[in-house]
Amino acid sequence: MEKGKIIILSGPSGSGKTTLHQKLLQSPAFKGKLVKSLSATTRLPRVGEKNGRDYLFLSKEDFLDKQKRGEFLEFMQVFENYYGTPKDKVDAALKKGKSVLLCIDVKGAKVVSSKYPDAVKVFVKTPTLADLKKRLSKRGTESSKDLELRFKFAKAELKEAKHYHHVVVNGSLAHAYRDLARILNKEIFKKAVLAKSAAKKST
Repeated sequence: MEKGKIIILSGPSGSGKTTLHQKLLQSPAFKGKLVKSLSATTRLPRVGEKNGRDYLFLSKEDFLDKQKRGEFLEFMQVFENYYGTPKDKVDAALKKGKSVLLCIDVKGAKVVSSKYPDAVKVFVKTPTLADLKKRLSKRGTESSKDLELRFKFAKAELKEAKHYHHVVVNGSLAHAYRDLARILNKEIFKKAVLAKSAAKKST
């Protein structure tokens, strides 16, 4: 069985990467081929979020215990909260031939790609910084102080886009999703089809 690949989605808060991440996982076109990597976090759940579906919500003590035991593929502190990717579930999916979709920040992406050099990295951004600030403001989930911190952090993240294989500009969700789907089909699933065709010819 051909081993799966890791697909990394990164981008500033407000870029729409989480929405695109969800749309890819819900798409019938990728059903059975693409699986979600459920991140662990110490932040509190937002309205509508559920433990075990959106994130693994952990206490800071539990998170740091797992980190010390080497249970995370990557982990980062973002402001006052911790985020991490459980390693065992990712490796299990890859061995089954599933491609794993990670929605992580640029620092986490560097760590993962150093361990999995064939990971496909996609950076999602808004057309302009003004668009990004407007989206962050409309969410209404942060205080004005946190909003300014996130915007400052976002500007730093945007500088990392040049290190990604692909950049998707999310001015329209429909267009951004179409571009992402094309990237996945080209980078991963087309290669899988070609591999199967070659195997058939050799028999």
